[in-house]
Amino acid sequence: MTLTDTEQDFVVTRIVKAPRARVWEAYSQADQLARWWGPKGATIRVLKLDFRPGGLFHYAMEFQPGHPIYGRFIYGLIDEPHRLEYISGFSDENGGLTRAPFPQLEGRFPLEIHNAVTVEEKNGATLVTGRSTPINATRAEIETFVGMFDSMRGGFDGTFDKLDTLLANR
Repeated sequence: MTLTDTEQDFVVTRIVKAPRARVWEAYSQADQLARWWGPKGATIRVLKLDFRPGGLFHYAMEFQPGHPIYGRFIYGLIDEPHRLEYISGFSDENGGLTRAPFPQLEGRFPLEIHNAVTVEEKNGATLVTGRSTPINATRAEIETFVGMFDSMRGGFDGTFDKLDTLLANR
């Protein structure tokens, strides 16, 4: 794996009002991921979760019933409950890697992204930090990725709002 030489990784942080162990469960259990992963307005179906190094998280995300967008993670480092790394990408219904299914991107979004998530206990709450870096991306793919930071921040704000709601209700 070669990480793209970019100075502008996408970084997102959030203070979650729950203990680190509880946040880790939300990242590592299928029933939890189904309830909070993905932007607001999206329904997630977990098709497969094999939470181990080399394992797969394959999911279908729907904003409209009957129109799934598939995605996958291939897990790398899992250092419970401190750090999680995975390679993410869009996929087909069988988990095969595909390009982003959005016509406006026309193959210009990176095929794969390396993601590192750290989970740190902070005064009874948890600081979650995610860093995403394109892998083997072209200059055009990197520019598209960087150009989408505002949109991705909005998506992750909604995702973390859903995580907050899940953790508050437990």
